[in-house]
Amino acid sequence: MDSWTVLGVDDAPVEPVERYLAYLSDIERSPNTVKAYAHDLKDHWVFLGWRGLDWREVRLEDIGEFVAWLRLPAAGRDGRVAVLSSVEPAVSASTVNRKLSALAAFYAYQVRHGVELGELLTTWGSPGRRGGWKPFLHHVGKGRPQPRRVIALKTAKKLPRVLAAAEVQAVLDSCTRLRDRFLFAVLYDTGMRVGEALGLRHDDIDAAACEVTVVARDNDNGARSKSRGRRMVPVSAGLVRLYADYLHGEYGDLDSDYVFVNLFAEPRGQALSYPASYDLVKRLRKRTRIDFDPHWYRHTYATRLLRDGVPLEVVSTLLGLRS
Repeated sequence: MDSWTVLGVDDAPVEPVERYLAYLSDIERSPNTVKAYAHDLKDHWVFLGWRGLDWREVRLEDIGEFVAWLRLPAAGRDGRVAVLSSVEPAVSASTVNRKLSALAAFYAYQVRHGVELGELLTTWGSPGRRGGWKPFLHHVGKGRPQPRRVIALKTAKKLPRVLAAAEVQAVLDSCTRLRDRFLFAVLYDTGMRVGEALGLRHDDIDAAACEVTVVARDNDNGARSKSRGRRMVPVSAGLVRLYADYLHGEYGDLDSDYVFVNLFAEPRGQALSYPASYDLVKRLRKRTRIDFDPHWYRHTYATRLLRDGVPLEVVSTLLGLRS
């Protein structure tokens, strides 16, 4: 399994970040989450090095300057290149807010483990609901920690994108292979995440009962289910028939537990990877001229069930969302 770290200017691992990333792995955060935190904290450490700051002495003003620095083009971050005000920010507001969330979680972890931080970082906060001021890390000593960003950029609210029935059919019709057609049919029929689909085993599909079980476990291809435990999802008879067609038409006598495997490239029979699935998405985008994302199928599934009158709590259970 891949692991991530952040190197300092001396090319040695940054110890506090190393400990924090190890902690995230120990509590079974997904590899993608650990990777994202590593990249976000790397940016913070580059900024600290540029400003000559000790990470334990960061002030609220420094966090604000970090935000401004993130928005600069890479060529302008060392201060030697002037950036015109008309230049579009290099990083979106949502990306900045994600990095601030990672930073808040990192500092909250350090406080819980007895690290002394700068005074402003632990005392200066944002207005509370009733107008009072709360410390930036006031939540650390109050039950389960809930990281709170002091600074956040305003982002445009995006509605979840759903696929029209004609778009769903267009993607299916553009698949030249049964495996690919079955993959997108699974996403549409179950609302599962692409990582959950890539981790499916043949034992997870009960053709007689028209049910698929989504199981959280480690997979050879790095695919993961964000939901813990397992959940049962009913599927259509049409999906079961497509599964049978796929097995007889392409899968054949391959000896693999995985449903989605390499069939047309080496190593044949190996579980299909994230990069391979996204290469497929890119090809289908070109063929259909629909700029879709696999996660849209999840939104489409939920929307379809809610419109059909399925209670919200049932939809949440089928999607594996935490209550």
